[in-house]
Amino acid sequence: MTASDLISVDHPTDRPNFYIVSTPGYRVAFSYRTPVGLNRLDGSGWMVRDNEWGPTTGKHLNYLDGGDKASRVDGATFGAALEAAIS
Repeated sequence: MTASDLISVDHPTDRPNFYIVSTPGYRVAFSYRTPVGLNRLDGSGWMVRDNEWGPTTGKHLNYLDGGDKASRVDGATFGAALEAAIS
């Protein structure tokens, strides 16, 4: 088994500045080089970070959560969840 069997990178909107890295246990969505979404593949769906950047990142976030801004989490909460997922 190789790394490419375990990890994949997709551009779901065909925009080069939005991509999702998938592993066997979780997926992380990136806007540019910043992680903005986490899906632990446990059925809970995407955890999406608040938009602290601009309209292009906002489009990426909307792709993940359908524009449900009320469910987005602050940077510290998101960072802790991401760190727990990858450790």
